[in-house]
Amino acid sequence: MQSFDPQHIKGYHAHVYYNSPAEREIAARIREAVEDQFDVEMGRWRDEPVGPHPAPMYQIAFAPELLPQLLPWLMSVSASLSILVHARTGQSDLLDHTAGAVWLGPQLELNTAFFGDEIGRTA
Repeated sequence: MQSFDPQHIKGYHAHVYYNSPAEREIAARIREAVEDQFDVEMGRWRDEPVGPHPAPMYQIAFAPELLPQLLPWLMSVSASLSILVHARTGQSDLLDHTAGAVWLGPQLELNTAFFGDEIGRTA
């Protein structure tokens, strides 16, 4: 089993995915609301898959102490969207996006080949 020390968590990312114009509208409403209600750093819209992410998305970066409030809020507004919430440890991007992650809505298959030789180092 792959694992990491939770004491290494420096923050979190939430990736809000969308595939259609209707889903992008839902994602836009979530984006506007999260910016209004929480102290977060918003990433730019990525209308094409990028890195390990298999669908268009944007990222929400936030501090560890915000997780207990933000995670339930995201659960309540996610609708039919897929949202990946993962730890940022600075130790392993692969582990952060897999062992250190939870999915809201349908789980998507990440392109873990993007992490390259990191796969061999964490096995």
